[in-house]
Amino acid sequence: MTVQRMCELGKVSRAGFYRLEPGREQVDEDLDLRDEIQRIALEFPAYGRPRITPELKRRGWEVGHRRVGRILREDNLLCLRRRKFRVTTTDSHHNLRVYPNLAGSMKLTGIDQLWIADITYIRLEREFIYLAVVLDAFSRRVIGWALDRHLEDDLTIPALEMALRRRKPPAGLTHHSNRGVQYASHDYTGLLKEHGARISMSRKGNPYDNAPCESFMKTLKYEQVYRQEYRDLVEARVCIERFLEKIYNSKRLHSALDYRPPVEFERSQSTASLPSTGQSATA
Repeated sequence: MTVQRMCELGKVSRAGFYRLEPGREQVDEDLDLRDEIQRIALEFPAYGRPRITPELKRRGWEVGHRRVGRILREDNLLCLRRRKFRVTTTDSHHNLRVYPNLAGSMKLTGIDQLWIADITYIRLEREFIYLAVVLDAFSRRVIGWALDRHLEDDLTIPALEMALRRRKPPAGLTHHSNRGVQYASHDYTGLLKEHGARISMSRKGNPYDNAPCESFMKTLKYEQVYRQEYRDLVEARVCIERFLEKIYNSKRLHSALDYRPPVEFERSQSTASLPSTGQSATA
Protein backbone atom coordinates (compact mmCIF):
# COMPACT_ATOMS: atom_id res chain seq x y z
CA MET A 1 0.00 0.00 0.00
CA THR A 2 1.38 3.40 -0.93
CA VAL A 3 1.95 6.24 1.51
CA GLN A 4 -0.64 8.33 -0.32
CA ARG A 5 -3.29 5.61 0.11
CA MET A 6 -2.49 5.19 3.81
CA CYS A 7 -2.83 8.97 4.28
CA GLU A 8 -6.23 8.89 2.59
CA LEU A 9 -7.43 5.98 4.73
CA GLY A 10 -6.07 7.52 7.89
CA LYS A 11 -7.33 11.01 6.92
CA VAL A 12 -3.97 12.63 7.67
CA SER A 13 -1.58 14.71 5.58
CA ARG A 14 1.70 13.31 4.29
CA ALA A 15 3.56 15.58 6.74
CA GLY A 16 1.41 14.30 9.59
CA PHE A 17 2.01 10.71 8.51
CA TYR A 18 5.78 11.12 8.63
CA ARG A 19 5.60 12.89 12.03
CA LEU A 20 3.66 9.93 13.42
CA GLU A 21 5.60 7.24 11.59
CA PRO A 22 6.32 4.29 13.95
CA GLY A 23 9.92 4.23 15.13
CA ARG A 24 10.50 7.89 14.33
CA GLU A 25 11.55 9.86 17.44
CA GLN A 26 9.02 12.51 18.30
CA VAL A 27 10.61 15.89 18.99
CA ASP A 28 8.63 18.67 20.62
CA GLU A 29 10.23 21.89 19.43
CA ASP A 30 8.53 23.68 22.33
CA LEU A 31 9.74 21.22 24.98
CA ASP A 32 12.18 23.57 26.75
CA LEU A 33 9.80 26.48 26.40
CA ARG A 34 6.93 24.43 27.83
CA ASP A 35 9.11 23.51 30.79
CA GLU A 36 9.92 27.17 31.48
CA ILE A 37 6.27 28.21 31.13
CA GLN A 38 5.25 25.49 33.57
CA ARG A 39 7.84 26.73 36.06
CA ILE A 40 6.45 30.26 35.80
CA ALA A 41 2.86 29.03 36.08
CA LEU A 42 3.72 27.12 39.24
CA GLU A 43 5.46 30.14 40.77
CA PHE A 44 2.75 32.61 39.70
CA PRO A 45 -0.54 30.67 39.31
CA ALA A 46 -2.52 33.83 38.57
CA TYR A 47 -0.28 34.89 35.69
CA GLY A 48 -1.85 34.78 32.23
CA ARG A 49 -0.31 35.31 28.81
CA PRO A 50 0.18 39.10 29.25
CA ARG A 51 2.57 38.57 32.19
CA ILE A 52 4.09 35.20 31.29
CA THR A 53 5.35 36.56 27.95
CA PRO A 54 7.42 39.43 29.45
CA GLU A 55 8.59 37.13 32.27
CA LEU A 56 9.93 34.73 29.62
CA LYS A 57 11.73 37.59 27.90
CA ARG A 58 13.28 38.59 31.23
CA ARG A 59 14.61 35.03 31.44
CA GLY A 60 16.23 35.21 28.00
CA TRP A 61 13.51 33.80 25.75
CA GLU A 62 12.61 35.44 22.44
CA VAL A 63 8.97 34.44 22.13
CA GLY A 64 5.71 36.00 20.98
CA HIS A 65 2.43 36.17 22.87
CA ARG A 66 0.61 33.96 20.33
CA ARG A 67 3.02 31.08 20.87
CA VAL A 68 2.79 31.46 24.64
CA GLY A 69 -1.01 31.56 24.50
CA ARG A 70 -1.10 28.39 22.39
CA ILE A 71 1.08 26.48 24.85
CA LEU A 72 -0.96 27.70 27.81
CA ARG A 73 -4.12 26.38 26.16
CA GLU A 74 -2.56 23.09 25.11
CA ASP A 75 -1.11 22.44 28.58
CA ASN A 76 -4.21 23.68 30.41
CA LEU A 77 -2.22 26.33 32.23
CA LEU A 78 -4.68 29.20 31.94
CA CYS A 79 -4.66 31.40 35.03
CA LEU A 80 -7.11 31.10 37.90
CA ARG A 81 -10.57 32.56 37.41
CA ARG A 82 -11.20 35.67 39.43
CA ARG A 83 -13.83 35.95 42.11
CA LYS A 84 -16.02 38.94 42.67
CA PHE A 85 -14.30 41.39 45.00
CA ARG A 86 -16.09 43.54 47.53
CA VAL A 87 -14.81 46.09 50.02
CA THR A 88 -16.72 46.25 53.29
CA THR A 89 -14.27 47.79 55.75
CA THR A 90 -14.91 51.54 55.47
CA ASP A 91 -16.88 53.31 58.18
CA SER A 92 -17.14 56.97 57.19
CA HIS A 93 -20.00 57.79 59.57
CA HIS A 94 -18.11 59.79 62.18
CA ASN A 95 -17.70 63.36 63.41
CA LEU A 96 -13.97 63.57 62.79
CA ARG A 97 -12.44 66.01 60.32
CA VAL A 98 -12.52 64.94 56.66
CA TYR A 99 -9.65 66.30 54.58
CA PRO A 100 -9.86 67.44 50.93
CA ASN A 101 -8.68 65.30 48.06
CA LEU A 102 -5.15 66.33 47.08
CA ALA A 103 -4.14 63.19 45.21
CA GLY A 104 -6.39 63.54 42.17
CA SER A 105 -4.43 66.44 40.68
CA MET A 106 -0.93 65.18 41.47
CA LYS A 107 1.55 64.32 38.71
CA LEU A 108 4.04 61.88 40.20
CA THR A 109 7.70 61.93 39.20
CA GLY A 110 9.27 59.81 41.95
CA ILE A 111 8.81 57.82 45.12
CA ASP A 112 7.65 59.23 48.47
CA GLN A 113 5.50 61.89 46.84
CA LEU A 114 2.18 60.10 47.33
CA TRP A 115 1.36 57.24 49.67
CA ILE A 116 -2.01 55.51 49.56
CA ALA A 117 -3.54 53.45 52.35
CA ASP A 118 -6.42 51.01 52.66
CA ILE A 119 -7.82 48.06 54.63
CA THR A 120 -9.24 44.72 53.55
CA TYR A 121 -10.61 41.65 55.33
CA ILE A 122 -9.29 38.09 55.18
CA ARG A 123 -11.42 35.13 56.14
CA LEU A 124 -9.99 32.38 58.33
CA GLU A 125 -11.66 29.11 59.27
CA ARG A 126 -13.42 30.58 62.31
CA GLU A 127 -13.04 34.36 62.12
CA PHE A 128 -12.20 37.41 60.03
CA ILE A 129 -8.93 39.29 60.30
CA TYR A 130 -7.97 42.61 58.73
CA LEU A 131 -4.98 43.82 56.75
CA ALA A 132 -3.94 47.48 56.57
CA VAL A 133 -1.42 48.49 53.91
CA VAL A 134 0.44 51.60 52.79
CA LEU A 135 1.67 51.73 49.17
CA ASP A 136 3.92 54.13 47.34
CA ALA A 137 1.70 55.28 44.48
CA PHE A 138 4.63 55.85 42.10
CA SER A 139 6.23 52.40 42.37
CA ARG A 140 3.18 50.43 43.67
CA ARG A 141 5.47 49.00 46.38
CA VAL A 142 3.98 47.92 49.71
CA ILE A 143 6.00 49.93 52.22
CA GLY A 144 3.94 49.31 55.35
CA TRP A 145 1.42 46.73 56.50
CA ALA A 146 -0.21 45.30 59.62
CA LEU A 147 -2.51 42.34 60.26
CA ASP A 148 -4.87 41.99 63.23
CA ARG A 149 -8.31 40.89 64.42
CA HIS A 150 -9.83 44.37 64.75
CA LEU A 151 -10.52 47.46 62.64
CA GLU A 152 -9.43 50.19 65.06
CA ASP A 153 -6.62 52.65 64.41
CA ASP A 154 -4.39 50.25 66.34
CA LEU A 155 -4.38 48.37 63.00
CA THR A 156 -3.61 51.26 60.68
CA ILE A 157 -1.05 53.05 62.86
CA PRO A 158 1.47 50.15 62.90
CA ALA A 159 1.25 49.97 59.08
CA LEU A 160 1.97 53.69 58.84
CA GLU A 161 4.78 53.46 61.38
CA MET A 162 6.41 50.69 59.34
CA ALA A 163 6.25 52.85 56.21
CA LEU A 164 7.71 55.87 58.01
CA ARG A 165 10.49 53.78 59.52
CA ARG A 166 11.43 52.19 56.20
CA ARG A 167 11.27 55.25 53.98
CA LYS A 168 11.97 58.24 56.23
CA PRO A 169 10.14 60.53 53.77
CA PRO A 170 10.83 64.25 53.53
CA ALA A 171 8.24 66.78 54.64
CA GLY A 172 5.60 67.44 52.00
CA LEU A 173 4.65 63.83 51.36
CA THR A 174 0.93 63.41 50.57
CA HIS A 175 -0.88 60.57 52.34
CA HIS A 176 -4.16 59.53 50.70
CA SER A 177 -6.87 57.24 52.09
CA ASN A 178 -10.61 56.83 52.23
CA ARG A 179 -12.72 58.67 54.81
CA GLY A 180 -12.78 55.76 57.26
CA VAL A 181 -12.65 56.47 60.97
CA GLN A 182 -9.32 54.61 61.23
CA TYR A 183 -7.66 57.19 58.96
CA ALA A 184 -9.49 60.22 60.31
CA SER A 185 -8.65 59.46 63.95
CA HIS A 186 -6.66 62.04 65.90
CA ASP A 187 -3.83 59.58 66.56
CA TYR A 188 -3.44 58.69 62.88
CA THR A 189 -3.66 62.22 61.48
CA GLY A 190 -1.47 63.47 64.32
CA LEU A 191 1.28 61.03 63.34
CA LEU A 192 1.09 62.23 59.74
CA LYS A 193 1.31 65.89 60.78
CA GLU A 194 4.23 65.10 63.08
CA HIS A 195 6.16 63.94 60.02
CA GLY A 196 5.16 66.90 57.87
CA ALA A 197 2.77 64.97 55.63
CA ARG A 198 -0.19 66.45 53.80
CA ILE A 199 -3.44 64.57 54.43
CA SER A 200 -5.71 63.68 51.51
CA MET A 201 -8.97 61.72 51.51
CA SER A 202 -11.19 60.34 48.77
CA ARG A 203 -14.30 62.17 47.66
CA LYS A 204 -17.50 60.71 48.98
CA GLY A 205 -18.75 57.82 46.86
CA ASN A 206 -15.77 57.95 44.50
CA PRO A 207 -13.72 54.72 44.68
CA TYR A 208 -11.49 55.70 41.75
CA ASP A 209 -9.50 58.10 43.93
CA ASN A 210 -7.88 55.11 45.62
CA ALA A 211 -7.70 52.88 42.55
CA PRO A 212 -4.05 51.72 42.88
CA CYS A 213 -4.69 50.44 46.39
CA GLU A 214 -7.92 48.76 45.31
CA SER A 215 -5.99 47.08 42.50
CA PHE A 216 -3.41 45.82 44.97
CA MET A 217 -6.12 44.38 47.23
CA LYS A 218 -7.57 42.44 44.29
CA THR A 219 -4.14 41.07 43.43
CA LEU A 220 -3.61 40.01 47.04
CA LYS A 221 -6.95 38.23 47.16
CA TYR A 222 -6.67 36.47 43.79
CA GLU A 223 -3.02 35.47 43.96
CA GLN A 224 -2.60 34.68 47.65
CA VAL A 225 -5.65 34.69 49.93
CA TYR A 226 -8.07 32.73 47.72
CA ARG A 227 -5.42 30.06 47.14
CA GLN A 228 -4.84 29.40 50.86
CA GLU A 229 -6.82 28.25 53.86
CA TYR A 230 -5.22 29.88 56.88
CA ARG A 231 -5.83 28.11 60.17
CA ASP A 232 -5.13 31.11 62.37
CA LEU A 233 -3.71 34.61 62.53
CA VAL A 234 -0.14 33.38 62.96
CA GLU A 235 -0.22 31.26 59.80
CA ALA A 236 -1.91 34.04 57.84
CA ARG A 237 0.73 36.55 58.92
CA VAL A 238 3.59 34.29 57.80
CA CYS A 239 2.03 33.58 54.39
CA ILE A 240 0.99 37.16 53.70
CA GLU A 241 4.37 38.55 54.73
CA ARG A 242 6.04 36.17 52.29
CA PHE A 243 3.71 37.22 49.50
CA LEU A 244 4.13 40.95 50.14
CA GLU A 245 7.88 41.04 50.64
CA LYS A 246 9.18 38.13 48.56
CA ILE A 247 6.71 38.00 45.68
CA TYR A 248 4.62 41.16 45.21
CA ASN A 249 7.40 43.68 45.89
CA SER A 250 10.32 41.69 44.52
CA LYS A 251 9.13 39.34 41.75
CA ARG A 252 5.62 40.03 40.49
CA LEU A 253 5.53 41.95 37.20
CA HIS A 254 3.31 45.04 37.14
CA SER A 255 1.85 46.24 33.87
CA ALA A 256 1.85 49.84 35.16
CA LEU A 257 5.64 49.56 35.68
CA ASP A 258 6.41 48.29 32.18
CA TYR A 259 6.27 44.71 33.52
CA ARG A 260 8.81 45.13 36.29
CA PRO A 261 8.54 44.41 40.03
CA PRO A 262 8.31 47.47 42.33
CA VAL A 263 11.75 46.93 43.90
CA GLU A 264 13.41 46.72 40.48
CA PHE A 265 11.43 49.72 39.24
CA GLU A 266 12.53 51.84 42.19
CA ARG A 267 16.14 50.75 41.68
CA SER A 268 16.00 51.71 38.01
CA GLN A 269 14.61 55.13 38.87
CA SER A 270 17.33 55.65 41.45
CA THR A 271 20.04 54.67 38.97
CA ALA A 272 18.62 56.93 36.26
CA SER A 273 18.69 59.91 38.62
CA LEU A 274 22.37 59.50 39.56
CA PRO A 275 24.64 62.28 38.23
CA SER A 276 27.10 61.47 35.49
CA THR A 277 30.53 60.30 36.67
CA GLY A 278 32.24 62.11 33.81
CA GLN A 279 34.10 65.37 34.48
CA SER A 280 32.27 68.50 33.40
CA ALA A 281 33.91 71.50 31.86
CA THR A 282 34.26 74.58 34.05
CA ALA A 283 34.62 78.17 32.97
